[in-house]
Amino acid sequence: MMLRALFLLLISGTSLLAQSSDEFTIRKIYDKALAEGQSYAMLDYLCNKIGARLSGSPGAAAAVEWSRHVMEDYGFDSVWLQPVMVPHWVRGQKEVGRIVNSKKMGTVELSVCALGGSVGTGPEGITASIVEVKSFEELASLGTKQVQGKFVFFNRPMDPTQLQTFTAYGGAVNQRGSGASEAAKYGAVGVIVRSMGINPESYPHTGGMRYATGVPMIPAMAVSTKHADLLSRLLKDDKGLSFYMEMHCQLLEDAPSFNVVGEIRGSEYKDEIIAIGGHLDSWDLGQGAHDDGAGCVQSIEVLRIFKAMGYKPKRTIRAVMFMNEENGLRGGQKYAELAKQNKENHIAAIESDRGGFTPRGFTISAPDGQPEKRARIQSWKPLLEPYGLSDFSQPGGGADIGPLAPQGVTLIGYLPDSQRYFNFHHTPEDNFDKVDKRELELGAASMAALVYLIDQHGLK
Repeated sequence: MMLRALFLLLISGTSLLAQSSDEFTIRKIYDKALAEGQSYAMLDYLCNKIGARLSGSPGAAAAVEWSRHVMEDYGFDSVWLQPVMVPHWVRGQKEVGRIVNSKKMGTVELSVCALGGSVGTGPEGITASIVEVKSFEELASLGTKQVQGKFVFFNRPMDPTQLQTFTAYGGAVNQRGSGASEAAKYGAVGVIVRSMGINPESYPHTGGMRYATGVPMIPAMAVSTKHADLLSRLLKDDKGLSFYMEMHCQLLEDAPSFNVVGEIRGSEYKDEIIAIGGHLDSWDLGQGAHDDGAGCVQSIEVLRIFKAMGYKPKRTIRAVMFMNEENGLRGGQKYAELAKQNKENHIAAIESDRGGFTPRGFTISAPDGQPEKRARIQSWKPLLEPYGLSDFSQPGGGADIGPLAPQGVTLIGYLPDSQRYFNFHHTPEDNFDKVDKRELELGAASMAALVYLIDQHGLK
């Protein structure tokens, strides 16, 4: 009995010592990020010196070179480029969306933009009447007779009663992604889509759309939430309302680009990889500060913090700047393809793509049949909760790391507060001045703390 008691005491003491060491290191991580952080300065350069970074653009190419040089300058063990061909869509000159014959207001210019990937109208534009719908089911009920030759106006708002704004986004975004092809089935000449914003706003949100095979490709335009409400009100009083649409966008041939990868090699289990990343590309209307410049600089900052601390990881830690999340996901697919081809063993991948706001926790999706990996991460909640990280309940990872799932990788998403994200998402307002320095640094420290725990203790 005495031997058993002594054994249990030793085990308990070892566990307490490990926890004490973890608490000390995590505190040191936060101190480094908050007192000596570089994420905000990096984001300043990326946004204000480079700016918008749509795949295939000069801005995207400049961002590739910038991130490669930054990681080399920080002294990471290896930095390299992964070639990937990406879609090359260009917006062209400013779009026009105009009500031309309102009985109450006459001609009304609306705040609009082309949806990413849309075809243009041609220089002469298109004028037609409008039919408003809230859903694909409502569209189908109207049929060809009531849709042919008209614009379809998709006006389903994001649900304001949803506390999780990403849930509200998920409930509305299919009209942006597939609305054009659904409307084309019934002979529509174009679509006008309510912006994916949850508040009344005067500016539009762009975002990706896609065309179904075998369906005519018709132009797709977003309208600001305020002007969507105005258009809806005017339509109720005047069913014969006409709309003029002019867009000059084009989809060009695929262009060469790169993922950018930097790593610190592990000292004990160098073949086990923990990847962290964000997407380097952005839409072209703003500077891509929250989406996803923040995630990129936070990921680089994780490795920089470890270097500054003199921390020698057991496992290999990578920062990945993915290219083409916004309109193709080619970078994430290429990264997973190369990981499989090179027989790499990723034990976890973390993505930051929800903005640079106050940390709340992490989403976690473990491989099928391995719930213990999710439970292991959740067991660290007491160590992370003092830093505001309390939500570990939701599944999820991220779009760029999603293609790693078939390889048995545990996928994790950095989860900041989401209430302001859709004020800026895919808009001209997504600029550096909308990012708070301390919130950004707290996010980088939060990611570094979780990476440290995975590195120290593994997920088995």
